[in-house]
Amino acid sequence: MVKPAKTLPPELLPWLDLLNDQHDEMQARTIELAEINSGSLNRDGVNKVLAKLLTLTSDLSKDHERIPVNPWEVVNDSGEIIRHPLGDALRIRKRPEAPLQVFLCGHMDTVFPKDSPFQKVRWLDDDTINGPGVTDLKGGIMVMLKALEVLEQSPWAEQIGWEILFNPDEEIGSPGSAPLIQEAAQRVHLGMIFEPCFPDGNLAGQRKGSGNFTVVSYGKAAHAGREHHLGRNAIRALCDFVSAMDDLNGRRPGITFNPGYIHGGGPTNIVPDRCIHKFNIRLEQPDDEQWCLQKLNGIIDSINQRDGIQLALHGGFTRKPKVLSPANEQLLALAKNIGHELGIPLEIKPTGGCCDGNNLASAGIPNIDTLGVQGGAIHSDQEYLNVKSLVPRARLSAALLLSLAHASAQGDCFDWLKRKE
Repeated sequence: MVKPAKTLPPELLPWLDLLNDQHDEMQARTIELAEINSGSLNRDGVNKVLAKLLTLTSDLSKDHERIPVNPWEVVNDSGEIIRHPLGDALRIRKRPEAPLQVFLCGHMDTVFPKDSPFQKVRWLDDDTINGPGVTDLKGGIMVMLKALEVLEQSPWAEQIGWEILFNPDEEIGSPGSAPLIQEAAQRVHLGMIFEPCFPDGNLAGQRKGSGNFTVVSYGKAAHAGREHHLGRNAIRALCDFVSAMDDLNGRRPGITFNPGYIHGGGPTNIVPDRCIHKFNIRLEQPDDEQWCLQKLNGIIDSINQRDGIQLALHGGFTRKPKVLSPANEQLLALAKNIGHELGIPLEIKPTGGCCDGNNLASAGIPNIDTLGVQGGAIHSDQEYLNVKSLVPRARLSAALLLSLAHASAQGDCFDWLKRKE
């Protein structure tokens, strides 16, 4: 087995210097993309970002495919299942016949809806901008594209085939684009995903899995004064569920249950007949999913024994835990060594957060999912980007691509990568 090189071959370094004058363009394009509102449910806004990316990638490849994704199904406050239409995905491919195939991914959506007051980018100081999605993930898109531009200009480009997926729905768990990631996993050897790195610049390694669920509690309405005894209180039943579920915390290592939202009832002179609760589960091991479901169904079955009460569970586990395989450890080690050579010290840290790296890892594909920009306060109106990180992060990804391509050209066999027939 060929071990990752501890140093960059010197012949690669001049190609990285192509990025030295790219800061201004990367900064301008990041701001331009961030000021297009692309909240996950703002279909038109996400598609405006897609249109801009079609322009920005026109010279990289001619193989562009715009792909509609399925609507997002959610339970509303009335307990009804509704379908939210989502923006399209964009897939771009180059050299599918090359010996080494790389999947690159970045999401176009943000957590800020169309009516959010947080719409514009502003400067906090000479090195820092504040804006919606500047770090998560509009800056990461520019890092990806500039790294690919370097690869395409290098003499080793023919060694790597690549495909990009710009997906419209990562911030809501990639419900529509998950099948596209699964499909890509059948073609590629490794993945590069451009979520922001940690605020200190380090990379995420192991990640928890996640599930999003809704419980709808049905009871029986009645006059709270005259016929209270005839009612069946849906709020009380749901509160019992929430309490019992929350008591599962601490029962199994690495699993957390988080009650996140509750809605129900109305006029206080009516026994409430409906209540809705949304919650999240995080877990470290894939096998823990079954334990969680057994416990939840046991609580529901017990409460459903009550006269006139019915609880219904919706949702499921959307992202499995990212448990690092030996191949993923090798890939992270390669990135860490390259970072050291470039003067970017890197550590690999576990995190409870999820992203599309979970999906790719669950399909058996080693990946690094925090190759994006350095910033912080993401998912808030304090989100900021250190603009000086744009070029260094692009250099890191470009060096990773060039190292893989160069090794392939030298005949090195990456036995730690999953082979595709």
